[in-house]
Amino acid sequence: MTPPNFRTISYSARLVSRSNYWPTFIRHSSVSTGTELPRKLKRCERKPWVTSVNELKRKARLEREEKQSAREQILRPPENGLLVKELIPVAHQVYAARAELLGCVSKVAKTIALYSCSVCGEAHVGHTPHKIRTCDGVGSLNNKEHRWMKGGIDHILPLVESFHLYDRLGRAVSHNEQLIVDRIPAVVELCIQGGVNIPEYPTRRRTFPAYSVAGRIIDFERRFPKEEDTPGKDINTSGFWEKKKNPVEGTESADANFVNLREVAIRGMESWEVMRSGIQKLLSKYAVHTCGYCPEVQVGPKGHRVRNCQAFKHQMRDGQHAWQEATVDDLAPPVYVWHVRDLNSREPLVNDLRRYYGMLPAVVELFAQAGARVSGDHASLMREDIAVPELEEMKLAV
Repeated sequence: MTPPNFRTISYSARLVSRSNYWPTFIRHSSVSTGTELPRKLKRCERKPWVTSVNELKRKARLEREEKQSAREQILRPPENGLLVKELIPVAHQVYAARAELLGCVSKVAKTIALYSCSVCGEAHVGHTPHKIRTCDGVGSLNNKEHRWMKGGIDHILPLVESFHLYDRLGRAVSHNEQLIVDRIPAVVELCIQGGVNIPEYPTRRRTFPAYSVAGRIIDFERRFPKEEDTPGKDINTSGFWEKKKNPVEGTESADANFVNLREVAIRGMESWEVMRSGIQKLLSKYAVHTCGYCPEVQVGPKGHRVRNCQAFKHQMRDGQHAWQEATVDDLAPPVYVWHVRDLNSREPLVNDLRRYYGMLPAVVELFAQAGARVSGDHASLMREDIAVPELEEMKLAV
């Protein structure tokens, strides 16, 4: 009888010693993780509701009753057009954190390679792309291997745009106005409506609240405008053909004074967390809508009327979007990538051991490989408490 290998005994002992910390596995894109990741929706599935359908029906029933009774309803900020004073500093923090995050990502991406699949769009952070066969796009290979190409910042930080509203209480953007109204990043539009003033994108600031009578918004400032508040005063009518400066361009990145890459990664990780936590605070007061079937987002009390939805059964909706309440992931969607533990190893992640690998948002994985510490919210996704066996040891794992 051949004596057991010492490496096999060592690996079995590690499994026994960590049996108390073995996570409960779930399925996510053929991946087992210790913490439940957002499930990848099918093409025919709708995004989960933030507010239950019964609660939405109850609110709609109360609104119908309110319209039948012709009495005044006092609105609170920001429904009455005024700003929420305690959230104005939060809006400035989110706007500054986004600009700093883009600067940190662009600098770290010069050292750490980014890859993207040309078929399905899956991203990978690291110098050696993985060999995990999860490509399910149109035109993928029979073995579902990815076709890697050099990626960029857009592959780990997708740009989500929204129509810019000069008056957030005004009418929704119509289909014929889709080429007239500017489209800017949704996070920037949320910050503008939260109190950030950007000269390139003016917005109306009210000093007197609007009222609701029988379900209709009554704006006294529009009926009796002040002399210094003339419409279109601050709008540059000759700037349509001029190239507008991006809100991030011209802003000196905060990482210019950093000495090494690790400090840039730490600052970028903080900016990512500050931006997402600030967006969550703004969403508690400011309404943002997203389509239930496509990534379209509109910041404001109502969705737009542009018929450009190409998602599931859009013909039945005449191309209109199925609007519902948005979340943080709709404005700043995290792109989950496979977590690379050993940065010194040039061996790629293999498909046979994928149930032992962890996943992280691409931005967090990028900064983690640059030396930043991962917060406790994402520590369980890394699955570093699980020993990854060798290929010959995989059949011995429990």
